[in-house]
Amino acid sequence: MAKIGNLDVSRLCLGANVFGWTADRDTSFAILDGYVAAGGNFLDTADSYMWRAPGNSGGESETIIGEWMESRGNRDDLVVATKVGSLPTRPGLSAANIAAACDDSLRRLRTDRIDLYWAHKDDPDTAQEETAAAFAEFVAAGKVRELGASNFSAARLTSALATTPYVALQPHYNLMERAEFESTLAPLLAERGIACVPYYGLAKGFLTGKYRPGGDAVESVRAEGARAYLDERGEQVLAVLDRISADRGAPLGAVALAWLAEQPTVAAPIASARTAEQLDALLPVLDLELTADELAALTAAGEG
Repeated sequence: MAKIGNLDVSRLCLGANVFGWTADRDTSFAILDGYVAAGGNFLDTADSYMWRAPGNSGGESETIIGEWMESRGNRDDLVVATKVGSLPTRPGLSAANIAAACDDSLRRLRTDRIDLYWAHKDDPDTAQEETAAAFAEFVAAGKVRELGASNFSAARLTSALATTPYVALQPHYNLMERAEFESTLAPLLAERGIACVPYYGLAKGFLTGKYRPGGDAVESVRAEGARAYLDERGEQVLAVLDRISADRGAPLGAVALAWLAEQPTVAAPIASARTAEQLDALLPVLDLELTADELAALTAAGEG
């Protein structure tokens, strides 16, 4: 288990952005059951998941998680994180919006508290003091346990920390996306004792090894973004992942996530699965610890 503020979280955070989108209710329930059975306890969703999908309006992922927790009676065993600020009908980090959005999320999640409440993105149009006061009210009421910032620059996070006790940052960070985080954000998190919970831990699926030079087309809503990594550096990373995967008998995606989990300040990388089979390829990261040589080889490959 890793620490995020006062929360104890498993080494893999299950991203729930696919629930109610590319994974229907029954499939989502099966994925959640499999994740918890393997020892996972950390779920990451948002009020905006997945409003863009045809027929959706937002909150579908939260609703599925809430129904699942109620049916399983396991709320107290889980760390549930959700976000505010990106849903078109609940935009920004104003006090009024946070108040309305938080209560909406609690209702959909069928719970009385959010363990980790993320500011989904920076809101330069709202004073950070106003956001801080709104968050503080919900923390004082016991409706929120810890606070996190998602997609904040180092400068804006530094400024926000003057008024808001964020204990975690959710940035875009993985073996293929490193420069910005490692140069600007990682030193700040280390200095302030803030945990990193990176999203796109598998580089939009590229680090699972599904995308290869001359390989068959992959049916995925993220396929185009994943193929963008298929250059010389990407091939170097895949080669090292292939070798370690063969040596350790672990799927490529689990190896890539294990590298990420071992990086300074990282508490738990986020990865999602739209099928039970995809989940099975991620779960080994819960126990997989890479050697110093394996970590160094992957780091070097990712540097190109």
